[in-house]
This record gives sequence, structure tokens and C-alpha cells, in this order.
Amino acid sequence: MKKITFVTGGTGFVGAYLLRYLVREGAHVRALKRADSPMDLVAEIADKVEWVEGDILDVPSLEAATQGVDSVYHCAATISFDPRDRERMMKVNIEGTANVVNLCLSQNIRRLLHVSSVAALGREADTTYVNEAVKWSDSTLNSNYAISKFKAECEVWRGAAEGLDVVVVNPSIIVGSGYWEKGSTALFKTIQKGMKHYPAGGTGFVDVRDVAKASIGLMNSEISGERFILNSENMTWQDFMVLTATQLQVAPPTQLIQGLPLEIFWRVEWLRSRLLGTQPILTRETVRNSAHTIYYDNTKISEALDFQFLPIAATVHETAAQFVATYPKGVRADVLTG
Repeated sequence: MKKITFVTGGTGFVGAYLLRYLVREGAHVRALKRADSPMDLVAEIADKVEWVEGDILDVPSLEAATQGVDSVYHCAATISFDPRDRERMMKVNIEGTANVVNLCLSQNIRRLLHVSSVAALGREADTTYVNEAVKWSDSTLNSNYAISKFKAECEVWRGAAEGLDVVVVNPSIIVGSGYWEKGSTALFKTIQKGMKHYPAGGTGFVDVRDVAKASIGLMNSEISGERFILNSENMTWQDFMVLTATQLQVAPPTQLIQGLPLEIFWRVEWLRSRLLGTQPILTRETVRNSAHTIYYDNTKISEALDFQFLPIAATVHETAAQFVATYPKGVRADVLTG
């Protein structure tokens, strides 16, 4: 019998790409999904995956799903910068990860790969360049999402201290085709609608396919007890937004926004979202972080796996083409090939 590979968050952005590559390799893949999970991103491979209904917060269902499993990719997480989602996000990201770690230990699962985030590495006002050796410190720049991912990682390292074989990946902002209405993919919809302003800061970007491929490469390696930043390129927000607008064939942003106008902007957006009952496009956390420049070092993963990242310009080109072809023409999602 083939060894069973278990994936949490398999119908989500990263998990869907990960499943596609695992299926392509001929792995026996079991994936966790909720009863109402949309299957758009995995439609082409759904019949090649063993699906189990459950939730990482539901220990009995998670325990049943991990019976006989050899290795686990933990991708499930809640990503939000809306203060209204804080409590739920903390519970899913921290308690859910603790449940996964505990079951890996109790079921003698061989290996766990945890998909974290560069947000979990922490940041301060004077931080400009980050590698895996950076230590977390409390800062007003740490969003609620960052705190939740840091504490989730603490659960993984606790598992490692208890004997679990673990490896952690910390992707920067993940770019690619997915659900156009949420996450980093929603940037394409926002920019396509037209943006006149850009923030002063910069950050790192990585192709979603590279996140999946690097994760599989690390899982298949003998590397243990280490974390790896996954980052293709560091760019200013202006450069990224101009690149995306150009590929979408819309006018690029030309005006820098900072200081008081930026503070007013997120407050107006907060009020608009409350009145309309929608998710805010921008929040205090996202606006304030976008004003800072923090770049990420990919040397460690590049050397460990001899890994070559896809150029972000190529990723934006492919993603923009799929966005134009599928949104809003009744198609909720799409995936990049390759």
C-alpha cells in the first residue's frame, strides 16, 4: 500500500496547488474539507483525492481523518485583517494547529510540514531585511494575523520539542490565480477597478506554484527542524501595482499616498464596510504595514534545494490573463498550470 499523505486546507489557495502536484506525482492523497467547502480550484483532480469531511477544530473528525497517515501538510488557516475576524482567526490558526500537532504526535505520524507566513517572523519599525534567523518581537506592526501565525508556529516548534519531525515554510505575499474575491488574489480585482494611489512601502512576492513545489521538495528531503522563507522577489508596492495594472490594461496608480491622507483613507473604508456589511478593502493594519518596506531573503531555500523561483513578472502576466478571461463572467476561480 502507498503511504498516505494528508493535507489540511486542500480546497484553499495553497492547498489546491499542492494537491495538484501531489496527484501528479502519484501520491495517495487524503484531504480534509468542510461540508460546504467550494471545490472550484480542485475540480480537475477531485476524483483523484480521498476527501474526508471534518474541521481542524473538530478533534474527533481530525483524528478519524489522520488514521494511517504517514505525512501531513498543514495548509489550513484563516487570513483576515478585519478586526471583526480576530477571535475566529486566533482560534482556527492557533488551536487548529495545536490539534494537528497533537494528533501527529499521538498517531505517530512521521512528518509534518507547516505552511506559515513571513508575517510570523515579526517586524519592527526599523526592520528592513528579514531572514530565518530574525527573532519575534512585539511591535505595533504585527497584525492580528501575524500574531496568530506566530503562535501557530509556536505550537509546531512545541511539537518538534516533543519529538515530531517538522519543517516550516514562510511564504511572502502569494501571487497566482485562485478565488478572485479574497486573499492576495483579490488584488487583481482591486487594481482592475482602478487605483490612483500607491503606498510608500515594499515587500516580497512569491508564485503560489513555487510555494507548493518548495513544500513538496522539503517534505521529500531529510531536512528537519528548520524554517524556510519562500520569496521570489522583493518589490515596492508601486512597482507591483504598476506591473499588475499594465498586464490588466488599466491605468496604473500614479500618486503616492502617505501620512494623514492614508490614515483618513482606511477610516473611510472602515465606515463604508460597516454601512454596507462588506469586508473592508483596506484596514488600519494593511495600510500601516504597506507604508513600510520589509524585504525577505530567499538564500536558505535556494541553497538547500537548489530552488529556482519563477519571476513575478511572469506570474502576474499569467494571472492577469486568467483574471481577464474568467472574471466576472460567472467563473469564481481559476488555477495556473505548470
